Amino acid sequence: MARELRIEISDEAYEALQHAAAARHVAAEDYAERVLDADLTRTRFLDGARHVVARHGDAFAARYGRSAASGTDAA
Repeated sequence: MARELRIEISDEAYEALQHAAAARHVAAEDYAERVLDADLTRTRFLDGARHVVARHGDAFAARYGRSAASGTDAA
């Protein structure tokens, strides 16, 4: 089921939205919908990934070892 959402954004943000939408040849409202949906989908994915790492990370590391470079040292 689709829902309607009304939001207020600054004039600068709306201008940027219009330019981004025009570059993709879509209406500003359609572009905003796509961006919001993609961002929420990405957030759900990352939350799920964090949950998997928190739950299974130690068992994975015990079985396969830890990386020589930690996430902060990686290029």
